[in-house]
Amino acid sequence: MFDQFKRRSFLQAVVAVAASTAFGCSDDENGTAPSDDRAKYFPQSVASGDPRADSVVLWVRAVDPDNASANTQVRLEVSTGEDFATLVLNEQFSALAQHDHALKVKVTGLSARTTYYYRFTFEKNGQKFTSATGRTRTAPAAGADVPVKFAFASCQDYIGRYFNAWQRLLQLDPDLDFIVFLGDYIYETTGDASFQSANGLRTVVFSEPEKALRMGTGLRAFYAANAVSNYRDLYKNLRKDEVIQRVHERYPFIVMWDDHEFSDDCFGATATYTDGLTDEKQEERRRNAEQAFFEYIPLDTANSSAGAVAIPEQKDLYPNTRIYRDFDFGKNLKLVVTDFRTYRPDHLIPEDAYPGTVALTEEEMRAALPALPAAVQPAVQGILVAPTFAYVNIDDAAYAQYKQGLLGAYVQQAMQAGLTQEQAGAKAGAMVKGNLSLFYVNQVVPAINPARRAAGLAPLELISAEGAKRGISYAHMGKAGLFGIQGSRYIVIKPTFDLFATVKYLLAQAGTPPQNPQNALGDAQRAWFQQSVRADNTWKVIVSSVSLTSMVFNLEGKTDIPDASLRQQFYFNVDQWDGFPTEKQALLGYLRGAGVKNPLFISGDIHASFASVEQGVPTLTAPAISSGSIKELAGTALLGAGYGSQTSVYNYIVNELEKTMTAAHPGMRFADGDAHGFVTVEVKADEALATFHLVPSSEIAKDYTLRADSELEAKFTTKQFRIQNSDITAI
Repeated sequence: MFDQFKRRSFLQAVVAVAASTAFGCSDDENGTAPSDDRAKYFPQSVASGDPRADSVVLWVRAVDPDNASANTQVRLEVSTGEDFATLVLNEQFSALAQHDHALKVKVTGLSARTTYYYRFTFEKNGQKFTSATGRTRTAPAAGADVPVKFAFASCQDYIGRYFNAWQRLLQLDPDLDFIVFLGDYIYETTGDASFQSANGLRTVVFSEPEKALRMGTGLRAFYAANAVSNYRDLYKNLRKDEVIQRVHERYPFIVMWDDHEFSDDCFGATATYTDGLTDEKQEERRRNAEQAFFEYIPLDTANSSAGAVAIPEQKDLYPNTRIYRDFDFGKNLKLVVTDFRTYRPDHLIPEDAYPGTVALTEEEMRAALPALPAAVQPAVQGILVAPTFAYVNIDDAAYAQYKQGLLGAYVQQAMQAGLTQEQAGAKAGAMVKGNLSLFYVNQVVPAINPARRAAGLAPLELISAEGAKRGISYAHMGKAGLFGIQGSRYIVIKPTFDLFATVKYLLAQAGTPPQNPQNALGDAQRAWFQQSVRADNTWKVIVSSVSLTSMVFNLEGKTDIPDASLRQQFYFNVDQWDGFPTEKQALLGYLRGAGVKNPLFISGDIHASFASVEQGVPTLTAPAISSGSIKELAGTALLGAGYGSQTSVYNYIVNELEKTMTAAHPGMRFADGDAHGFVTVEVKADEALATFHLVPSSEIAKDYTLRADSELEAKFTTKQFRIQNSDITAI
């Protein structure tokens, strides 16, 4: 399909036919192999999702390319038998052209814990064409004391990579009740060189590139989806992959979105491509992304009634959408599916934060000091006297020349980043003001003085910290540049960031009315969450698209690192729950305080495998299906920052990533920053068993569909764990 040589295409076709037979689903009523017309009229095959004890959502995209502007009439047949001898549903539906011929049907009145087979048929000129046969399963009845087994996975970048992890799942053919997909089902970019590596075979080309966002320059140029057609192209292209088609044909999916369904590291409707250089609030783009998602994902919109599931129009989408929801699978499992992206605020350190700005004043620290944990108070008292944390009001007349120099330096840097002189001047006026940290200002002063000397002005002296107030600036948390991810979304200094987040949280909570600056779930979802986790089911498995496992690099005392400023504790990624540490603590504290028994978080996003206990709550993080591993991404970032593979920094963060993180996190039970794969979980009345299925990142750019099953099998390893009594132990 992606190769110009006919022999390769022929072999792929043979493999596809053999695979569909092995999966146990007949291809049509006569048991014959699929024809070319099947791919023509049902190009993305079929899928099912959101299974409940009495219902499931079935999906198809049915299109007649000879009449693409017209609605497509299809018949849905559902049976308990693979031979379709007896039908529980036999009904006509219309796949609407306005929704790209995507159709979702909610079938109700079904029996609990029952396997159903389904297929769609299309008639043209007296000839009937039949989709592949899908297989799905309903949930166990309420109160049924039965084990429940599922898989969870995330992050399936198509560009230059293959879905070998899904292929391995199909080889194993486990008896799963469902699959949870945690987010990043598609990636919105067509070849972002910072993390995507096209090999010429796995590419995406937009049908309407003029409607997309053009990003990058020269050979590094790529597109990001913007229009509805762009986002639809991403789903259509990915779902033509035969491996993922087979997975959808075999298992029902429960899907949550994360960021790449819209835009990388987004919050609400705001993208982060320019890191604060421009205003990236894009509500129409967000709604376009959501529309395509609802069209292509077999998700039950607003717990609809039987029949065709309404796909929301743009006016009914962001900010009015709600996809957080829960499911009951008998007595032993309540699945609580949360939405981290839609309602969350901006990152606590904005990407365009001026490094010198004091984010936490002396007055704020003193006001919060009595409410801070006793173990933290000595550190705060130390900050309140340390010269490193001194700051002044740069608007005081005594510092007028300093402010003028800082404004000039800001304009120069902002113009280098891409702003016009007028834009840079306006931005400088908005940023270079008020309380500024001497830790930052005194680093800029030497860079200002050459221009002053050239203008015949006396050089500025460093500002003394004597008598100055103390506070924490963005620079103290790792923010060095005007616009960028370092010190805002990634590589944030942990102790100062934690203190900043805690004090701001406490002060906001004590305000009138109380506020929550870290309100990642939003008020309505938090109330729903607190109610859902109090269910009587044995296990409360909580789906979070982003990881709860704290990812810390503790480089304190690493004397082989020449730069002393790097010998600190860093959060690797504060786009996940580490970015809202006080809210995370409150969330986990609620579970403990409310006496919620057997909570278990499952998550993804970070392209690594973790098993950890977070403040007494077990947490599992799945690796990526195909997206670049955290080791790959961290290595690329460090090389770009000038830290070669032979440096000690590179060694601790890349080569010894697992060792470094485990040493910094007493609750870490397992870490793997290189492998791809998925996780299977079986919940029982007295324990949950989790198995990580892992393949090295070196194998993801290889197409295993043309190789013997044994070759892929040999590349996979497993790690098994038991979750019991709020702990995780290796088996």
